[in-house]
Amino acid sequence: MGALQSLSDEPEYRELAEKTGFSFEQIGILNKRFKQLSHNEDTLRRADLDTIPDLACNPIRTQIIEAFFDKRNFHQNGDGTVEEISFEEFLVVMSHFRPPALNMTEEQREKIRREKLRFLFNMHDTDNDGTITLEEYRHVVEELLSRSGALGKETAKGIADAAMLEVASISMGHMEPDEFYEGITFEHFLKILKDIEIETRMNIRFLNMDTTTLCK
Repeated sequence: MGALQSLSDEPEYRELAEKTGFSFEQIGILNKRFKQLSHNEDTLRRADLDTIPDLACNPIRTQIIEAFFDKRNFHQNGDGTVEEISFEEFLVVMSHFRPPALNMTEEQREKIRREKLRFLFNMHDTDNDGTITLEEYRHVVEELLSRSGALGKETAKGIADAAMLEVASISMGHMEPDEFYEGITFEHFLKILKDIEIETRMNIRFLNMDTTTLCK
């Protein structure tokens, strides 16, 4: 209790709690994770996140790691990427994986949902042009399917292309033969996932990570 009280007395921790929705206890836990991953440095690099066991076998590990260095996910209206991140930036990105609180209003829940979907959209919009193209979508699907070993690259590519056509029919409706589908905009993305409950499904095993697995 004394430790939590001391954290709440720190203006920096109070600001981080307000900005991210994490409790002082969670911020303290994540601060320890951050220090372990960064080897007690003030900033974290991509190579540091590569040491996380829970990400090692994830087929979209690269996209997840890149999301931590994407300025669009820092709540600062920036774009592009950075080479290293501070603890505050790490915490802001981690907040996208927090489940919504039970006592949230519908307006707050909708805001959280939109932020989570924007985060997911950014992960797939790798060239930061506001559209998930067929090539970007195909890459993700290929990674997810072919790494399992059950499907080859060409089969995964065919599935990705067919899935994109299905997405086009959902987001654009009827298309003429000479029309070209440029890709999924964020508004299309919202429409496609409107019936999917994403608020509690987006998670990453940082809070429950065994700290001994991070010690080198």
